[in-house]
Amino acid sequence: MPMPELPTPAERYLAARDNVADAASDFGAFKETLDFDLDDFQLTACRALVAGRGVLVAAPTGAGKTIVGEFAVYLALSRGHKAFYTTPIKALSNQKYQELARKYGAENVGLLTGDTSINSEAPVVVMTTEVLRNMLYADSQTLSGLAYVVMDEVHYLADRFRGAVWEEVIIHLPSEVSVVSLSATVSNAEEFGAWLGTVRGDTAVVVSEHRPVPLWQHVMVQREIVDLFATQQSFDEIAADLAPGQDPRFKVNPELLKLARSENPQAHRGRPGSRPGRRDHRSGSGNGAGASKYSSPLNRSAAGMVQKASRPQVIRALESANLLPAITFIFSRAACDAAVQQCAAAGLWLTTAQEQAEIARRVDAACADLPDSDKDILGYWGWRDGLQRGLAAHHAGMLPSFKEVVEELFADGLVQAVFATETLALGINMPARTVVLEKLEKFNGEAHVDITAGEYTQLTGRAGRRGIDVEGHAVVLWQPGTDPAAVAGLASRRTYPLNSSFRPTYNMSINLMAQFGRHRTRDILESSFAQFQADRSVVDLAKQVRSREESLVGYEKAMACHRGDFSEYARLRRELSDHESGASKSKAKQRRTALTQSLSALSPGDVIMVPAGRTPGYAVVLEADPSAREPRPLILTLEKEVRRLSINDLAGPPSQQTHVRLGKNFNAKVPKDRRNLLEAVSDALAQAGSKRAGRGAFDIADSPYSDTEAVQALRRALHAHPCHDCSDREEHARWAERWWKLRRETDVLARAIAQRTNTIAKTFDRVTDLLSAYGFVELDDAGNARPSADGQRLRRVYGEKDLLIAMALREGAFEDLDAAELAAFTTAVVYQAKREHDGARPRMPSVSLETSVETVVRLWAALADTEEAHRLPLTSEPELGLVWPMFKWATGRSLQDSLHGTELAAGDFVRWTKQVIDLLGQLSTVPGMPAHFSRLCKSAIDLLRRGVVAYTTVVD
Repeated sequence: MPMPELPTPAERYLAARDNVADAASDFGAFKETLDFDLDDFQLTACRALVAGRGVLVAAPTGAGKTIVGEFAVYLALSRGHKAFYTTPIKALSNQKYQELARKYGAENVGLLTGDTSINSEAPVVVMTTEVLRNMLYADSQTLSGLAYVVMDEVHYLADRFRGAVWEEVIIHLPSEVSVVSLSATVSNAEEFGAWLGTVRGDTAVVVSEHRPVPLWQHVMVQREIVDLFATQQSFDEIAADLAPGQDPRFKVNPELLKLARSENPQAHRGRPGSRPGRRDHRSGSGNGAGASKYSSPLNRSAAGMVQKASRPQVIRALESANLLPAITFIFSRAACDAAVQQCAAAGLWLTTAQEQAEIARRVDAACADLPDSDKDILGYWGWRDGLQRGLAAHHAGMLPSFKEVVEELFADGLVQAVFATETLALGINMPARTVVLEKLEKFNGEAHVDITAGEYTQLTGRAGRRGIDVEGHAVVLWQPGTDPAAVAGLASRRTYPLNSSFRPTYNMSINLMAQFGRHRTRDILESSFAQFQADRSVVDLAKQVRSREESLVGYEKAMACHRGDFSEYARLRRELSDHESGASKSKAKQRRTALTQSLSALSPGDVIMVPAGRTPGYAVVLEADPSAREPRPLILTLEKEVRRLSINDLAGPPSQQTHVRLGKNFNAKVPKDRRNLLEAVSDALAQAGSKRAGRGAFDIADSPYSDTEAVQALRRALHAHPCHDCSDREEHARWAERWWKLRRETDVLARAIAQRTNTIAKTFDRVTDLLSAYGFVELDDAGNARPSADGQRLRRVYGEKDLLIAMALREGAFEDLDAAELAAFTTAVVYQAKREHDGARPRMPSVSLETSVETVVRLWAALADTEEAHRLPLTSEPELGLVWPMFKWATGRSLQDSLHGTELAAGDFVRWTKQVIDLLGQLSTVPGMPAHFSRLCKSAIDLLRRGVVAYTTVVD
């Protein structure tokens, strides 16, 4: 390994100057509290804070970027100000709260996570980002004295469901507040920093791609751990020596390529193969000594399929190679629990007798208040046994307190193997020596998709504990069909752009209008990162349009003819050429073009008639494919077959008969969804009748391609045109053809600009129009749009179904219910099932509940139609799967009785109950409701907050 370069005299001088400046500032005192030296990027970011600048820090997982956030907290306390530390998830908030409370004292630190409130007026408060957003809209007094806001995991603003909250907070925080944004490494950090500069003022962008602990990439083939790359250095070590923007190229281990070719010769034909590079030594231990057990090539026959190693085999192999503790990411909650059971059944023990006794003591102490009646349904005994063995699962379906115990035991080295879903990769401080990925695909809620390079990096970033391990290890399990080159692409790619998911919601829009009015709100929304990114792309497109327009002027001059209007003559020539080519030997090509255009013109929800071909008959389009070279839209036939439609299936272009709406949560794999959609198709066809047939279709038989009379008419017009006899006709024609081609390209760019310009404000206008139509927005005496009395209620409702809830409040759907019924009914606008259930709407526990449910379902159906008419995202349908379990719980039934007959995990039930409690808390403060309604909401909360729910909820 090359010797590190010594600093130059100039660099030594600058370092000494900075150290003197640090010693005279708060930063020097902060550094004295640390027992380790700071990296350059941490020094740069902290010094920017001292200088009064905002900071964006983009660095890999485990690099130590939270130190910058902790310095902001230190500054607030030392200067007598407040600091908020925000996180995307409650688990991370809880963990950060405990860390800061230990460091600065519980009296100085608070916690707010919606259902948890501890010391909320403390000078330092840890909270979820949604809590801070709600504070800003309510103009909370807690904001008084706020000087610093740390936004941990700020790259979460790309999340399509919750990402907008981060932008709302950044835009609306008072100007005197300094924002510290902590992000994973993203390729457009400078762009994001530039936006922060426009909305927050001077912001330092500090980027580090250096991993403090180098990461080695492996593939586990059965029980052998094999290097993915044939290199002597890890990716991070090589990348550190590259110039900015330089892309490293790694040679994939030839033995793995050889194995892949042996499994699938056709797919890997022609790929190179040679002996792999070998490292002299590499150890998974913390001290880096010893010979590697996993760097050797595969000592096996290359014949036949290699099966994936079982979970117990994986853990044993890691234990033998001294690569524990490890986190195995499995994208399924049930599979995480099953993995612990499988390893226990295989007789795995990863702990000593002394460790087992310590684990039992800590588990029993942590769960002393857990009701004995709930332990069986919570799986307590199996969970406890797994922990004593050094094994644990970690996922959102677990009881929050169970997850906290797992995190603490893992952090203290008492648990050696954790099987987790991807939520663990989001900020929670649980580093390991090794990360294992069972698969490189996951279910995203709609379909199984490959994980992205960014997700791969986020997951494997947990590998390598700073100060403990000299290196981390990422292991992908080999299974039939594995492509080593694809794995290498994920492991080595370093381009992860951060893209905004911001869009105006009903609650956001009504709150902004209440504070700023409609016109000022449009300006505020235009300052979002989403519009900033769109505008930046428009700038480049506008430059291209201007350049092309200048060229078009030149072309027009070049084709000018003294005999007449040559542009008109060129149009006649072009039309004649199109007609003649259709009547010539290339007619088949023109027919193919027409078919392609007909498929490209289809949209989801179009009901089409497929003419004679492979599968004639009616069908509905599920997915369009307009940009593909040869589009293959996904269709559902009346025979309930889901398939792709290509031009090879068609004897002629499909004709659009009518259109139906696809629900937001439509899933073609669910029989109920397919059946409901086909019923809607049948109804729509019956209403449309024969007069709608053929609308928008491409009819080749009647097309101008076969119209010989049109050809003759065009020839006569062409010969009669004055430019036809011009001596420079062909020269002019060449310029005209160039003009026409460039005109088409320019028009495409102009349309793209029109689509991207003011997109956020246009969406806001549609939201406002819909709110006005429903009476939530009204004009004041000065003609300004302001929230009505109903709109004021909407301002206090936060959630994905905010407008539907406000409409239900206006209709009285929440009234005429007792406390237990109210708790059960609230689940209909909170709960979201993980999978669709085929079946009729369940009978409600009472007549009052039945009436309320009918009201909210009717309101939702009308709202969805209105949203579609206003071209807005559809509010999801009310879910009734949690009504009965919540009603049972609210009426005093046991947890086991409440969940009987459902597929709900106990942890999920507790989590949803907390969200119901959160919404009931919101509703209790909604203005303009009858006095008894607030008391009723609080009574419902009291009914729910008992037993295991109370055990996992802390209230100040």
